[in-house]
Amino acid sequence: MVHKLKLDELNRIDVETFKKTEKIPLVIILDNIRSMHNVGATFRTADAFLIEKIILCGITPQPPHREIHKAALGATESVDWNHEKDINTAINNLKSQGFEIVGIEQTNNSQPITDFTIDKAKKYALILGNEVEGISDEALENIDTFLEIPQLGTKHSLNVSVCGGIVMWEFAKALK
Repeated sequence: MVHKLKLDELNRIDVETFKKTEKIPLVIILDNIRSMHNVGATFRTADAFLIEKIILCGITPQPPHREIHKAALGATESVDWNHEKDINTAINNLKSQGFEIVGIEQTNNSQPITDFTIDKAKKYALILGNEVEGISDEALENIDTFLEIPQLGTKHSLNVSVCGGIVMWEFAKALK
């Protein structure tokens, strides 16, 4: 008979073990995200896929906050993060560490994520932009590659946390 697994049957690691576990070479940059729900949901997804770190830039809300915690369900305790006021400082720091910077944005030279080859030998930083304005204009010239998720319906964008989940999963599958 089929039954839903109870929490103790899921065999999830604890926070201490998570901290010691090798992470996927992937950093998420949240650029001026306004919604605490989107921030929390991104933390929760980053925990699920063993993402190395989240960098909160600009006005992006920071933990601890009750609204972030409601969506993150404790992932702000497991996933490493820091705040960087200026996104270009974050980008330049990551580039100096050998990260390829990937903007998730619809631009005149973006390519579908389905056409992008994720190289297991590389480290990537994915930038997710503001819910209305997208990635900050001042960051665009410092980004190596732009990817977008192909969409077939009438809407022109996805919620940023949904988009982040799709993209993190694609990279996690390839880099794990």
